[in-house]
This record gives sequence, structure tokens and C-alpha cells, in this order.
Amino acid sequence: MTLHTLKIYPEYYDAVRNGIKTFEIRKLDRDFMVGDTLRLREYDPTRYTEERDRFTSRAVEVMVTYILGHEDFPDGIPEGYCVMGIRVME
Repeated sequence: MTLHTLKIYPEYYDAVRNGIKTFEIRKLDRDFMVGDTLRLREYDPTRYTEERDRFTSRAVEVMVTYILGHEDFPDGIPEGYCVMGIRVME
């Protein structure tokens, strides 16, 4: 199982943390697999000018429970992207 650290915008962070948003749509620029952990670090692009300062102190770890890709749903998921079912890890 792999740990992937990813950015998440503030408007989505709370929904994930509270278990309301149970999916992530991501570009397939990594080898995501069921069972992997995503560390979602809150990132606010309107905050400060330096890239590193745009991260807040908040992060949540979720487990990938399901992956749906272009090959599974070619009319709905663009090639090179996937939809991942996620569950907040306690």
C-alpha cells in the first residue's frame, strides 16, 4: 500500500473530513490502487504568494476503497483520469 500526498482546496476539505464527500476525481499521474492512503493537505491558492505558504495546517488521511477509470466508463470519465471511492481513516 502506498501513501500519496495530494492538495485539496478548502471548499472540499471539510466535506471529506466530515465523510460527506466520499470520492476524489484525480488525474492518473500516479499508480493509485485500492488500499492506498491519500493524505489530503488543505491548499488555499488565494493565500500568500509563495507556493509553500499556501498550505494550511490541516490534513486528512483517507483510504482508497474503489477506483473507476476511463476503461470502466469511457463516456463519463476522461482518459487519464479516475474516480476513487474514499473513506476517512480514524
